[in-house]
Amino acid sequence: MTSRSSLQKVGYCLLAALSVSVGVLMFSTTTAVAAPSFPTSHTLDLSFLQDPGQPPDPDVFYGGEGLILTRDIYQGLVQYAPNTTSGKIIPQLATSWKVSSDKLTYTFQLRHGVVFHDGTPFTSAAIAPSFARRTAVDGGPAYMVADVTAVTTPDPYTAVITLKQPNSAFLDFLASAWGPVMESPPALVKYAGTDHDQTYLDTHDIGTGPYVLTQAKVGVSYQMKFFPQYWGKKPYYTTVNLPVIDNLSNQEIQFNSGQIAAMLHDLTTSALAQYRTKANVKLYTIPIPESQTVFVNENLGFLTSQVDRVALLEAINRQAIVDGVFPGRATVPTQAGPAHLLPLQNGKQGIAYNPAPLKRIVAKLPSTERTLTIGYDTGLPDDELMAEDIGAQLQSDGLTVKVVGYQTSQIYGWVGSVQDSKTQSPNLLVNYFTPDADNPYTWTHIEYDPLGGLQFLNCNVPGIAALDAQAVAAGSDALYNKVIEKAVASGCWLNVADVDDAIVAQPWLKGIPQSHIFAAPETLDVATLYPG
Repeated sequence: MTSRSSLQKVGYCLLAALSVSVGVLMFSTTTAVAAPSFPTSHTLDLSFLQDPGQPPDPDVFYGGEGLILTRDIYQGLVQYAPNTTSGKIIPQLATSWKVSSDKLTYTFQLRHGVVFHDGTPFTSAAIAPSFARRTAVDGGPAYMVADVTAVTTPDPYTAVITLKQPNSAFLDFLASAWGPVMESPPALVKYAGTDHDQTYLDTHDIGTGPYVLTQAKVGVSYQMKFFPQYWGKKPYYTTVNLPVIDNLSNQEIQFNSGQIAAMLHDLTTSALAQYRTKANVKLYTIPIPESQTVFVNENLGFLTSQVDRVALLEAINRQAIVDGVFPGRATVPTQAGPAHLLPLQNGKQGIAYNPAPLKRIVAKLPSTERTLTIGYDTGLPDDELMAEDIGAQLQSDGLTVKVVGYQTSQIYGWVGSVQDSKTQSPNLLVNYFTPDADNPYTWTHIEYDPLGGLQFLNCNVPGIAALDAQAVAAGSDALYNKVIEKAVASGCWLNVADVDDAIVAQPWLKGIPQSHIFAAPETLDVATLYPG
């Protein structure tokens, strides 16, 4: 595209006239302005690989795919700093805070000039109803406010939160990607219905974030648009479209043709290998606290023996899985859980590769006990590859292995039921684990504690829950270390790989690392993205 100023046009006309009058041939020139190498539209087209599976209700939603809605529409008091693994907590709707020495009292100074999407001003009066609503809905994240006994409001921009017992993880709960957010008190009353606003929040929102939910068609598409009264900086992208493209091949076709700007997660190894060689795309591998974990069912077959469980875990070649399934975006862990949650000297896994003990055990088993089922989530292609690789390894040790896919709802349905572990669950389950926050309690409590929510195969480790409660009250790495020692000794879990987020984007989409929060996988702060 070329352009000229009006002054240039006048000048060129005079020169042309002069050239005619004196019989001299002259050529006018124009200054070329290069067209932008990126789309200038203020609409950003992304996608979901599968439907979020739950409405974009921040007190209900407890998955990964869908955070891009809840975290860009709603806001909490604090958040984690982006583009770092430090776990630093920074202001969001609170501008500053103080914590009492006994970790029972949290005093927050709140941001002025914030407006909810229904036009209600945000003040300290919003905190107690927002917490109460989370408790009433009683979804997975409800535990984060379970210790709150009182919220007092000395003035509209000061709030004092009191806990019933010390909790060193409370600020991390507030900063969590699934943490409590602020919701408009009048809207909570107006749309309460019989289900604490859940029906209304299936398709609407009452948050303070930069975007408003403008479309929520389950299984089809979602959309956000910029909220004109947003208190912060106006984002470049004022409309964000998120169609559900539930097939990776179709998603790649749309990405390759430029119809969508990025693919945020769940790319297969072969797809990532392909994109690494392309100069016209940008591949990011960004650290997250994700552990690819093997869960062991202590209620079936020879794995009822702790010695045999440990032997089986020793027979899994983790380096081979990292190299084969996650090349360039994972490492073999030394700790039993996600990286960066504890100092490296704590939480050691201490399980070295050695298939010999398992081979000896299998050789003594009757043929009827040598069959093993390895399960995986059908929505996670990497987990399927992991399950197949582990199956091949264990088959070479003398076991007969079946690899079976299960729906996410089935897997979560086993939690809390030892009977299901005996009748419906596999011997092993391959599944990723990401803690709710950058705090070891959201790993040890959720994964190891029977009350925590991700005890998929119901392994019982006596004393672990009480020890975990002591650790979070004191905020003690040494006590967390004891929890992990018990879990490792049980032979019920194995951290196979510490995996990064892998994001493929068009080269013109800028700000991706700066928009990524370590403890919020599979999502970006869309309001800070821009073209360039």
